[in-house]
Amino acid sequence: MSPTQTSQQRKKPRGKASAEELAGYLLRPAVGDDGEDLSNLTQADQGRDENGQAQELSVIKERALTLYLNDQEIVTMMTIGDHPKDLARGYLLNQNMLAANDEIEDIDYDDDLEVVVVRTKRQVNYLEKLKKKTLTSGCAQGTAFGDMMERFDEVKLDPNVRLRTSQLAPLLSLINRTPSLYLSAGAIHGCVLADGARPLVYMEDVGRHNAVDKIAGFAHRQSLGLRDKVFFTTGRLTSEMVIKTVQMEIPILVSRSGFTQWGVDLARQAGLTLIGRAKGRRFTLMAGEERLIFDSHGEDLGD
Repeated sequence: MSPTQTSQQRKKPRGKASAEELAGYLLRPAVGDDGEDLSNLTQADQGRDENGQAQELSVIKERALTLYLNDQEIVTMMTIGDHPKDLARGYLLNQNMLAANDEIEDIDYDDDLEVVVVRTKRQVNYLEKLKKKTLTSGCAQGTAFGDMMERFDEVKLDPNVRLRTSQLAPLLSLINRTPSLYLSAGAIHGCVLADGARPLVYMEDVGRHNAVDKIAGFAHRQSLGLRDKVFFTTGRLTSEMVIKTVQMEIPILVSRSGFTQWGVDLARQAGLTLIGRAKGRRFTLMAGEERLIFDSHGEDLGD
């Protein structure tokens, strides 16, 4: 192996998804072997490995994106800069600053100014929500508002959705074999919306909360039903991840990472199926056992 190969290249899973498998995605990272220009998302840089050997690697770019709701500045987020309109839409929905039935007249994005403006037909009541702004445990300093919880107790997740443990194997395997910025450069989180074992939407960002919001925005824009879907994240299953999943009315949340106690408590309170540490042949179920059908008998769940 060449000393210039990156650690991300060394840990690529065996094999890669076929064109037929990738065709099932509605949207996925624009990364692969087709000559995509990634200069707006990554840049080449030089370093040295543990042996002092020269190492060339791709480094993720971070950009500031300032979000306005009508004439009010809401927040400045650190993001990789792709899908800014979906990010803005999903952020406002997940913060309860927009209702699902609010009419969005327009979303303007200015790449030079790094500003996105969401314009609504009615004036929404965001000033009180801004006063309740708090930092979350999310990467890149995620931001939450006190009113994130205002719908939490009202959401009734579909109790009839079922997921077979045997469906986790092809789902996790395909996600891990899908070309992504994580495999190219690392230092990034991914989130996937899936229908059973079929991944539909794959978003990445420096903060998992941004990736979640991009999916929420895309689903809202496409009028994509979420009540029977599965949500996968590479990040920790924190209170914020649980709250946003419930906000989107998705009944099953899966991660290859672990849990926080508040995340577990909130999942149980909401009736959310919560699966973590889904790696290799193992996973841990902490809430919502009634939706899971144990039929895989310890088969490989994907690296």
